[in-house]
Amino acid sequence: MVPEQSNLKIIANPIVNQSLCTMRNKNTDTEGVRLAARKLTRILLYEATKNLPQKDVEIETPIAKFKTKTINPDITIIISPILRAGLIFTDEAVDILPQATIRHIGMYRDENTLKPVWYYNKVPMPVDNPMNYYVYITDPMLATGNSLTEAIKLYVDKGIPETNICCVCMISAPDGINKIFSNYPGVTLIVAAVDSHLNEHGYIVPGMGDAGDRIFNT
Repeated sequence: MVPEQSNLKIIANPIVNQSLCTMRNKNTDTEGVRLAARKLTRILLYEATKNLPQKDVEIETPIAKFKTKTINPDITIIISPILRAGLIFTDEAVDILPQATIRHIGMYRDENTLKPVWYYNKVPMPVDNPMNYYVYITDPMLATGNSLTEAIKLYVDKGIPETNICCVCMISAPDGINKIFSNYPGVTLIVAAVDSHLNEHGYIVPGMGDAGDRIFNT
């Protein structure tokens, strides 16, 4: 059971539901899964980036000068996909936020312990003003929550506020959601679906199988 959380946002609309339906279907080929995942990714990222601070600016159109708003150029935006399945978010994220820095995190799950095993980390970096950093950690499936918790820790340990960290997932399970909020109650979690439970192998039910395998045809 998932407790009510103001910073848990479940995004549901007909396009989201159609994309999920396509991705979950065992008969959808790799190309179909990728296309649906990219469409869903863009919707989730639009929702996730609502927290970005804006700045008043004056610009001139071909008609007139006027005051408007834009994303504050003084902040640092980080997109941090958890390899390998999280890569599906990268192209869409770069299109939406070309000013963002991409920081990959490489972990795989030990199938016996269900614990994350590190193999790649591009997060080591100086953080001069943590309050000005906005981080989006992406991973299609939130199952046990172990990998995502480790990823969040990387940024919290650098002094970046939990409220500036947003995790973006497609399909989630109550176990993973509870794991995230029990450790980091201040983060925001954006998901498209909360499924029933995890099976004995730690896979989300009904889920979509192994997201990495289905996205990358392996």
